[in-house]
Amino acid sequence: MSETIRVLVVEDDPVAADAHVMYVGRVPGFTAVGKVHTGAQARRALERTPVDLLLLDLHLPDTHGLQLARSLRAAGHRADVIAVTSARDLAVVREGVSLGVVQYVLKPFTFATLRDRLVRYAEFRAAAGEASGQAEVDRALAALRAPGPAALPKGLSAPTLERVTVTLRDHAGRLTAAKVAEAVGISRITARRYLEHLVEAGRAARAPQYGTVGRPELQYRWVKS
Repeated sequence: MSETIRVLVVEDDPVAADAHVMYVGRVPGFTAVGKVHTGAQARRALERTPVDLLLLDLHLPDTHGLQLARSLRAAGHRADVIAVTSARDLAVVREGVSLGVVQYVLKPFTFATLRDRLVRYAEFRAAAGEASGQAEVDRALAALRAPGPAALPKGLSAPTLERVTVTLRDHAGRLTAAKVAEAVGISRITARRYLEHLVEAGRAARAPQYGTVGRPELQYRWVKS
């Protein structure tokens, strides 16, 4: 890639923001030029720093992500947007298309998922010159579209991940792997693999629970709904 694509991470959860910055830095040809936690901070960052792409959480404390994208377009900012969200409302997806949202990444996600979207965006961005015909236009647009769901680590399934996610997200406090296993109907070892996957993705945090006897037991909590 001849030029580095500059990415601004806009995410209100500090743990997730740090994870997203780390993920961006691991993809060749991309660099995270900053991270901010509100829409107001994003506007200020864009005034002082050239940015090609926003990695944008839609649920910010001071505005909705699409409202931020709309105001940035009105102010003349031309950065593209990859929306990072837990929202699954397809009406929001359609609205985002007109505001420069080129990809959606649903939380929780793995590094492999984001890497795939960034690589495809880079291919789309690299297309230049005049198309020779419809087929070339179609190929340029197809670069943005993944052929199918991004693969989870070996041995993990999307339906089970969703059940573990819902169980942890809807619980007010911390849960052990054993409690999650009981709620979901899987083994404790399997539950722990999914919980550790969520920790790696920046969606959960773990901490030891110290008892009076034996080794401490790990407890997990959802870090951002």
